[in-house]
Amino acid sequence: MKVSWKTIMLWSLPFLVISFFLWQGFLTPNSTDPGSNIASSRMTYGRFLEYLDMGWIKRVDMYDNGHTAIVEALGPELGNRVQKIRVELPVNAPELITKLRKAQIDIDAHPSKNNGALWNLLSNLFFPILFISGLAILFRRSNNNSGGPGQAMSFGKSKALFQMEAKTGIVFNDVAGVDEAKEEFQEVVTFLKQPESFTAVGAKIPKGVLLVGPPGTGKTLLAKAIAGEANVPFFSISGSEFVEMFVGVGASRVRDLFKKAKENAPCIVFIDEIDAVGRQRGTGVGGGNDEREQTLNQLLTEMDGFEGNTGVIVIAATNRADILDSALLRPGRFDRQVSVDVPDLNGRLAILQVHAKNKKISSDVSIKTIARRTPGFSGADLANLLNEAAILTARKRKDCITITELDASIDRVVAGMEGTPLINSKSKRLIAYHEIGHAIVGTLLANHDRVQKVTLVPRGQAKGLTWFIPGDDQTLISRVQILARIMGALGGRAAEEVVFGNTEITTGASNDLQQVTSMARQMVTRFGMSSIGPLSLESEDSNPFLGRGMSSGSEYSDEIAVKIDRQVHDIVSECYQNVLRIIKENRVVIDKLVDILIEHETIDGEKLEDLIAEYSELPNKSFYVKQV
Repeated sequence: MKVSWKTIMLWSLPFLVISFFLWQGFLTPNSTDPGSNIASSRMTYGRFLEYLDMGWIKRVDMYDNGHTAIVEALGPELGNRVQKIRVELPVNAPELITKLRKAQIDIDAHPSKNNGALWNLLSNLFFPILFISGLAILFRRSNNNSGGPGQAMSFGKSKALFQMEAKTGIVFNDVAGVDEAKEEFQEVVTFLKQPESFTAVGAKIPKGVLLVGPPGTGKTLLAKAIAGEANVPFFSISGSEFVEMFVGVGASRVRDLFKKAKENAPCIVFIDEIDAVGRQRGTGVGGGNDEREQTLNQLLTEMDGFEGNTGVIVIAATNRADILDSALLRPGRFDRQVSVDVPDLNGRLAILQVHAKNKKISSDVSIKTIARRTPGFSGADLANLLNEAAILTARKRKDCITITELDASIDRVVAGMEGTPLINSKSKRLIAYHEIGHAIVGTLLANHDRVQKVTLVPRGQAKGLTWFIPGDDQTLISRVQILARIMGALGGRAAEEVVFGNTEITTGASNDLQQVTSMARQMVTRFGMSSIGPLSLESEDSNPFLGRGMSSGSEYSDEIAVKIDRQVHDIVSECYQNVLRIIKENRVVIDKLVDILIEHETIDGEKLEDLIAEYSELPNKSFYVKQV
């Protein structure tokens, strides 16, 4: 483990303090003469004079400039044997020497050695010098690392991570599901490796490439793969690292970053989350942020200012391209914008195959089935899915990942952790009817997705769940499909009303009703699927600087608003009546399915269809491709 100097100094500070007191208390010599330690007993000055008058004093040794005396006394009080006694003498006692001479006492004066001053000087200088030296080391190292309390002199230095040889360990073969983006970057890599093949026909190397896509789709991973393929110097930095609380720091760091990049050209500069510094200028409730705008202006100048192309390619990533400044997006700065979207079925299959290489998966598991069951999953979601399955397999002490662990992992990623199964028979039966209501409506509607499974095992906030499998990645959804989804969502509430009565309806359908209302309103206001006509009455766009929805004023009259509300109500009411009819017509099979669900807690989609087929004719869902 690598330990920084800063950590060492912080841990050493208490020991330095303790050592200082030990030095002062035990190692620094006393200013008194060593002779003061000869005598163990003491005598007052008055008693000493009495002993002198009685003739019991035999010898006197003076120490500490006459302030201390060690006397040899002999008398009956001392057991008639000579003892050395310490006496503290007064400062002004000139008559004492006269008395000692009259009594013919042997006197000897011992001059004190002045070593204490030298030791005190050394001890008082040693620790301040040591402390100042430690601070100097901390400031120097913090300046080199651009962090800590010493960064005041290095605020303008770039914090970019620099790799002369971009050994990221990732190449294009390690990135799956973004084939179109990889094709775009193949040209960039070729530009860096063989620029002469393009300049020979007058082509110019692109200055910037902007990666746009939702979180977790692999934008940063793709940038690492570009660096690994091109094998050129690679600078990586986050957009937030340009901005500090001090004015001018961001612009200075931009200058320093591009200065280093130009010195190592051709190279790649990767700016992650560029929206932190590249937002539109002059926006916000209280006006623009002047420091951030200065940083953006400097970035614009460096990318396409007065200098020509210097061989520096800027690759940036963001999931909020709608808030970026228009000057940043124009050709000459970001010549290309590459969309990195959520992968389709083939993309998910390729991503799962990449992440499954280092995992032991049972031979009877179909990766394509997992890919089909995970529509809308990003690359990060799929990687997390397989990792969760591996963790669950290790917890169960199994040798390989089976379909059971994968099913549980999908459920956990989508709906949350598994909760404690219900014990209360009344609540369990009510939830069972609710979920079977969803399942039977979804199964009997021709344009609804097929049911994967129905379960009473709680996950997250849901006490029970009905899982559906989309037939395909649907970018275009028809009106009948939206109506089918509305009816499927209303199946739970309709089942509660038919079975238990209107007075026993619960709050379990609150989330379903929110989805139903949203879908019906979008049919009217955005998709033009109502009697109002083919009009787009509400826009998806909103001002991100004022907050989502704060600036979304009404774009239509009050009369149109009344018509919208009436159309939404009519759509939902008509769908609900159709759902009530389906539930009433299939009450027998619903009761049977509820009993099975309560007993087993989970019913597979295929078994559910087989049971329903015994009582009703199943529709032909031609848009659905059966799992393989």
